[in-house]
Formats: sequence, C-alpha cells, structure tokens
Amino acid sequence: MNDDRKEGSPKDTHYAKLRRRFRDQKSGGAPVSRPRQSVPPGENAPDGLVRLYGIHTVRAALRNGRRKISRMLVTRNALERLGADTAALPFPVAVVEPRDIDKVTGSDAVHQGVLIETRPLQARSLDALGDTGLVVVLDQVTDPHNAGAIMRSAVAFGAGALITTARHSPQETGVLAKSASGALEHIELIEVKNLADALSRLHDAGYFTVGLDSEGPAELESSFSGSKVALVLGSEGKGLRQKTRETVSVLARLDMQGPIASLNVSNAAAVALYAARRYLDR
Repeated sequence: MNDDRKEGSPKDTHYAKLRRRFRDQKSGGAPVSRPRQSVPPGENAPDGLVRLYGIHTVRAALRNGRRKISRMLVTRNALERLGADTAALPFPVAVVEPRDIDKVTGSDAVHQGVLIETRPLQARSLDALGDTGLVVVLDQVTDPHNAGAIMRSAVAFGAGALITTARHSPQETGVLAKSASGALEHIELIEVKNLADALSRLHDAGYFTVGLDSEGPAELESSFSGSKVALVLGSEGKGLRQKTRETVSVLARLDMQGPIASLNVSNAAAVALYAARRYLDR
C-alpha cells in the first residue's frame, strides 16, 4: 500500500493516518492517542444505575418489590401494552417518541418503546439459598446473551437460584435483562468467591452436582441422583475449569445424534434443565 497519499484525500485510509502519527511520535511529534473502546450507549447510566428495556423486562421489573427504579421513558403505545398507571408509579415517567429512547440505548437495542433506569439487584451469598430442589451454577459464563437465556430457561423449569462467581461473570445490563425476558426478577441471584468451595457446600446441603461436559463419561439422563440437583455449566469455548471438573459429583454429556457434537451453552442449559426437571418430578 502506498503511504505517500495526500492527507485528507479520498484515497487516504485510516491506517495510513495512524502510520503517519506513529512516525510523528518517533520524530518527537505529538504522542499518539489510543482509540477508545466503544461501549453500547444504553449500558452507561449515571450514579451506578442500569438501563433495562423491553416490554417483558420492564413489566417484570415493575412488579418486583425489590426494584428501586429512578425513572421511565415510554412511548404511548408501550404504555398501553404495559397497562401501567403512571400516576401510581413512585418515580418520574416521561412519555416520549421512539427516537428519544433510541438516543439513549443506541439504534441496535430492541427497546420496544420503554426504558427504565434502576438500581441493579443485589446478589446474595450462598447462605441465602433456600430449599429449592434445582439450581444452576455458572463457571465463568461471561456472555450476557447466554447468561440471560440461561436465566430464562432456569425460571421456566423452576430452578430456584442462579449461582455465579464474583469475577468472570456478566453484570446486570440491558442486554442480559432483555435476553432473560423478565426472568431476572424471578430467580435468586447468588454470588460466590470460590466456586469449588461453593460446590462443596452444595454437597453438604444435599445437592448432587452435575457438570455438563461434551466428553463426560455418563449420559445426562442417567446421571442424576438424590432429591436436589445443581447443574454446572462452563464458559463459552473452554467449558468447565479443571478444579470444577474435579469437584462436581459427576461429569455428564448430552448425546448428539447429528454431525454437530455440541450446543451453545444456553441451549445445553435448556436441555439439561428439562432433563433435571423430569427427573425431580418423577
């Protein structure tokens, strides 16, 4: 590529400009600034708030007594779909046009005409785990779309808690909440520092922990035992960490009949939750 094109000409490329700036820096010119990483505009809210959007997500949040909502932006059409009485809501409500919400969330967010700014829900410790017979444990599942979809399936199949690590887990965001489609408000969120220790405590509490692994020695359907089950799912790509594999009660696989031997973690979670629920309800 020719780097001697005239600066500012239509043929001048972004990369040629960067090369010239590095040459300027080497010759004593102005320092080169690094490009800033872009953050989806809808995820940036003031004062530690998060922005949640979408009809199902917001409707569930409005019904959750633990939610501390600061304000709502909503279109007239979305307000009718929500069926909310704005006069009875204990926070400001602004009736706006869809483009006004687009300016906040960015044009890629499917907000369906409604957005709220709210305090994030506080995760609880493992001591808060109730007497639920089914829980889901995430071993460094970081993608918010996958985490939200797993949360949705967990609620659908009656899991009582979602356990994650304090590090390497997705934070509450509009993307996660939208993927969960309201499930964020219906499941206990538990955060632990050390997953192996948490699994040991689950064993002490009577849970049989099943780690999903594509090369697990047992078929999932025949691996369940006891009256309480904890499904343990690993991160996208890497799967379960070695320490987790050594700590769970059993490693189990989903047998695939087709040419593709594995599923996306959120899809695998849905299949495993269905199987676990069928076992517990026998």
